[in-house]
Amino acid sequence: MTDTLTLLAPAKVNLYLHVAPVRGDGYHPLDSLVAFADVGDRMTFEKADSFSFEITGPFSQTLNGEGENLVVRALLALASHLGLDDLPMAVTLDKRLPIASGLGGGSSDAGAALRGANLLLELGLSDTVLEELARVIGADGPMCYRARPAFASGVGEVLEDAADLPLLHAVLLNPGLPSPTGAVYRAYDAAPLGDAERPAPYADPAAVIDWLKAQRNDLQAPALSVTPDIAEALETMTLVPNCRLVRMSGSGATVFGLFDSAEDAVQAALILDRADWWVRPVVLGAPELRLA
Repeated sequence: MTDTLTLLAPAKVNLYLHVAPVRGDGYHPLDSLVAFADVGDRMTFEKADSFSFEITGPFSQTLNGEGENLVVRALLALASHLGLDDLPMAVTLDKRLPIASGLGGGSSDAGAALRGANLLLELGLSDTVLEELARVIGADGPMCYRARPAFASGVGEVLEDAADLPLLHAVLLNPGLPSPTGAVYRAYDAAPLGDAERPAPYADPAAVIDWLKAQRNDLQAPALSVTPDIAEALETMTLVPNCRLVRMSGSGATVFGLFDSAEDAVQAALILDRADWWVRPVVLGAPELRLA
């Protein structure tokens, strides 16, 4: 038993993202391989007489005043499932990921909130129940609750574990530019060139980066049309020594580079460091989520 708990809400990276034209219901079929980084937001949970929620951290000001946060929405769904008005705990979100960055930050925060409430309050709810509750925040809710490598299809809600994906050394670079998902999808819809096909599986884990090179992010060109300055981040990452693959994650604006070793990734991050850029060397896989 514990009265306080801290969890990582890890950054989500779309290693590839294949998107088909919009369906009649307004959703886009997709196929993607997602992995999670060992960096992200941090969430602290403490037992309390009533529910409270606070946002701190370097990117907190962007979220404050936004209205109902995805964390609150997920926890309200959990409380309703339990027949409660609210949950007896104080939640603090230390917002360390850039906003509207293509890293699934809000959904990952909500997933961590569901995990944290279940552990802190000893609710004993199954992953199946909590994944279903995570759907209230959107199609990527279940994958961000799981926070482990997976192939995603449908509109992102159909998940297949990718347990054999090796750890990947990467650098995440956000150029300090928001890339609003809605605008990117509208740009895609104006010239829908993708398809939600699943590529043949990789046969050799050592060759995963080469396999990923044959895939694509169908939202990258639309995102560049909305936010052209993302191109500088892509081009700069391409020039870094020993970078094997450069791609944008999700709807942007974060781009990532893949490297063969942690040493190469760390050196690349040092080269890329700029005052107006958010740059982090990371390991992509299934990170340790419990921090304290």
